[in-house]
Amino acid sequence: MKVVIFCGGLGARLREETEFRPKPMVEIGGKPILWHIMKIYAYYGFRDFVLCLGYKGEMIKEYFYNYEILNSDFTIELGNQKHIETHSNHTEKGWRVTLADTGDRALKGARLKRVQKYIDGDQFMVTYGDGIADIDINALLIFHNSHGKLATVTGVNPASRFGELKITGNQVESFSEKPRTGPGLINSGFFVFNRGIFDYLSVDDNCDLEIGPLEKIASEGQLMVYRHIGFWACMDTIRDMEYLNRLWDESRAEWKVW
Repeated sequence: MKVVIFCGGLGARLREETEFRPKPMVEIGGKPILWHIMKIYAYYGFRDFVLCLGYKGEMIKEYFYNYEILNSDFTIELGNQKHIETHSNHTEKGWRVTLADTGDRALKGARLKRVQKYIDGDQFMVTYGDGIADIDINALLIFHNSHGKLATVTGVNPASRFGELKITGNQVESFSEKPRTGPGLINSGFFVFNRGIFDYLSVDDNCDLEIGPLEKIASEGQLMVYRHIGFWACMDTIRDMEYLNRLWDESRAEWKVW
């Protein structure tokens, strides 16, 4: 089953980093967040990826084109540069990565429609290039197949951006660094779609995914939510980047299921 990852946005709220590289290439623990997302899917056996590129997409192409060299020891015969022997030091075996230029300005619906030609099979998965979770992908697929609808979105209770203090008078009774918010769920990505989703999309740059297509699918009773109660985080700001790197450095990266 193919895994489509949106990698084309401008990442304006993370401008300190995205001025120089696309948002999915912003690093956690020395690896792009895109790599972390792919590792989650690969852990569950899904290693066939389609990356929807846009803003600075050439950097993502270069990263994967040179992946073996960048992540392995290698021997090169000087004077014969075509003869390079790699001594693989990484565990990303069997990954198949299709890198598709879907336009600098296209919205997500258009990006998805433009990679339709790379999607075979009746089902595929889609997620954003800036969100990570300790989600059980197999459980997500079981849920999707259980309801028989066109689409599944993963809903989460996001952690608050600020620590929560419970106080009595002036005394702090408890402190929660990143508490879960109220009962409402938000869209975290980690979609499963049946192929019929393409009937709701167009290649027009202004075709979005959430506004329009998913709204229509929901109104038709064809959108279900998979409730994920574990860890989820989105790298949207410098503060988010620093927080996720701190979790990684402190060996508290809950999304590291591999």
